[in-house]
Amino acid sequence: MNVHSGDILAAPSTLTSPQRRAPLGPGIPSRRGHLLGPGLLLLYWAVLSLTGWLDPRTLPAPWTALTMGAELLREGRLQTNLAVSAARATSGLLVGGLAGVSFAFLSGLSLLGGYVIDGVVQLKRGIPILAIIPFMVLWLGIGEPMKIAVIAVAAFFPIYIQTHSALRAIDLRYVELAETLGLSRWQFLTRIVIPGALPGFLLGLRFGATAAWLALVVVEQLNATSGIGYMVTLARNYAQTDVMLVGLVVYALLGFGTDAAIRWAERRMLGWRRTLGR
Repeated sequence: MNVHSGDILAAPSTLTSPQRRAPLGPGIPSRRGHLLGPGLLLLYWAVLSLTGWLDPRTLPAPWTALTMGAELLREGRLQTNLAVSAARATSGLLVGGLAGVSFAFLSGLSLLGGYVIDGVVQLKRGIPILAIIPFMVLWLGIGEPMKIAVIAVAAFFPIYIQTHSALRAIDLRYVELAETLGLSRWQFLTRIVIPGALPGFLLGLRFGATAAWLALVVVEQLNATSGIGYMVTLARNYAQTDVMLVGLVVYALLGFGTDAAIRWAERRMLGWRRTLGR
């Protein structure tokens, strides 16, 4: 058999240097990578406005929102309405979140609670939030209690569902281990149940915060005299598209900032997990 010198020299390289495969994961995350999408959207919006492809009567340019926002800040209108909207959304999210977690634990850790609570919650899931607003007005009037109640109901369901699902998904082997070790009910809750439910609760909190801001948009257009939604509605009546745009940008920033804060807390509280998203 004839062996060429070139084959002998090439053989060790093929044996000792196997072909590298591309990593299967998404890669190393960047601390500010989540800003790429909004940044590209802003760039696209600015380019369309500069080139004239986007009619300012349809959607004003982004710098119009900046100038009008600065003017509203000087007048004091923006921060006043923002404080009212933030208080409404925060109050509704707190009430809905506490109720969602409480009912999820009652339903997830008790068969009787599951039979009584979970079925009713699943029935209500099929009813749109807009459909219950007339009843809320009938029961609570058109004041602040009605607005906070609608926001709380909107935030309740995602928090309940995700927390309840996480509780029911706790591995049964951990329960058996707790029984074998003789853990008390309190130790079982603090060492197994709460850590097991925390990922689901935080995910539900993200959805619940988004639902709270969406519900806020609706309730602030119902006989409101303050808030970002009231400011947008008033601007719509006077065809002030720049003021309307400022309101929409504020809503977007509030939702984005709230979600980013919860994700930051999630990374801190669930740092022990090794997941695909790290």
